[in-house]
Amino acid sequence: MKRDSLKVALLGCGVVGSQVVRLLNEQSADLAARIGAPLELAGVAVRRPGRKRDAAVDPALLTTDAEGLVTRDDVDIVVEVIGGIEPARSLILSAMAKGKSVVTANKALLAEDGATLHRAAREGGADLYYEASVAGAIPLLRPLRESLTGDRVRRVLGIVNGTTNYILDQMDTTGASFTDALEEAQALGYAEADPTADVEGFDAAAKAAILAGLAFHTRVTAADVHREGITEITAADVASAKAMGYVIKLLAICARSEDGRSVGVRVHPAMIPRSHPLAGVREAYNAVFVEAESAGQLMFYGKGAGGAPTASAVLGDIVAVARNRLSGARGPEESVYAGLPVHPMGETVTRYHISLDVTDKPGVLARVAEIFARHDVSIQTVRQEGHGDDAQLVLVTHRATDAALTATITNLRELDIVRAVAGVMRVEGDETP
Repeated sequence: MKRDSLKVALLGCGVVGSQVVRLLNEQSADLAARIGAPLELAGVAVRRPGRKRDAAVDPALLTTDAEGLVTRDDVDIVVEVIGGIEPARSLILSAMAKGKSVVTANKALLAEDGATLHRAAREGGADLYYEASVAGAIPLLRPLRESLTGDRVRRVLGIVNGTTNYILDQMDTTGASFTDALEEAQALGYAEADPTADVEGFDAAAKAAILAGLAFHTRVTAADVHREGITEITAADVASAKAMGYVIKLLAICARSEDGRSVGVRVHPAMIPRSHPLAGVREAYNAVFVEAESAGQLMFYGKGAGGAPTASAVLGDIVAVARNRLSGARGPEESVYAGLPVHPMGETVTRYHISLDVTDKPGVLARVAEIFARHDVSIQTVRQEGHGDDAQLVLVTHRATDAALTATITNLRELDIVRAVAGVMRVEGDETP
């Protein structure tokens, strides 16, 4: 199909949106050559058109009528970078109802109501691309969606939130407290004034839902994801991990069950060995491991956030969508044929690192070990240090169900010899049975 140009409507012109405009302008000739036709920015929907913006943004293109922009007859592609659930969902649905293809970076919307968006794309004969919704510039979703579609993915394990990785990295390398590391992250622009979405794991959980859906051909929403944040991690936890040769990371873990009949999707802090490649992911970077039956282990690493990196992923999707428009083709639709159930966290098989403050007297270790045996949890290592009348026991378990490990902790707290369960953390990346 010969076209003079393809017109793009942009929703949002903040940090990411302004970079999308800049790249469209600066790379216009190259993009036209790659696509087969020029891209033309038809308009930019914003809430406050009078606000000072990047010089790349032509004020004449600004409009507050987002609905009118996305339904214009001459618009081919709608790019949504405003975030949140509404009005983003309504605008995307309006665009698709008119046959417009959509590129979005909206992880929260995809994780909450991706099924509705995919259905609208199918009914409207449009594309829905969203590479920028997870891990910024890192090309991760397209390999899962297309490159590995002939393989069977077993597990996806990674660091998908740069803010929490920066905080935990500072705590590990400088000994800073959580509060001090968070304040530094905010000062550098890595964390928002309200960091809840990051530090409580909501951002990572939305990304985990998207990754699991693509990896396992199963519909997964953010509500299906077991979520824990990093606000309870202390400098003592980090120091204890370091003494044992581990580092603490907030991980997103999506895995098939051992029998392959269900999947587990979880986000929580965990200790990983310092020899593991993810342990060396520093500052605000992201990294994701994908384990597939035939391809083996693949690692994706890079900048997971920021205006320019995220805009790079958006532009990649725009090129793909534009090529499809010219050829009369469509990209891959949602693949949920497997329909695997998401099993509860209690059925997940994992390992625990447990610190106990106990009375320092004979027989303590035996009584503690009896509690573990009662729940069929095997102890891999134990370390004891005396402190006058008290002692600290540090134990690492073999693999067991999370429910059994949780029950073990509950019973330990009931022992008169246990003064406190000082710390509990899962251990990943060392698949010792």
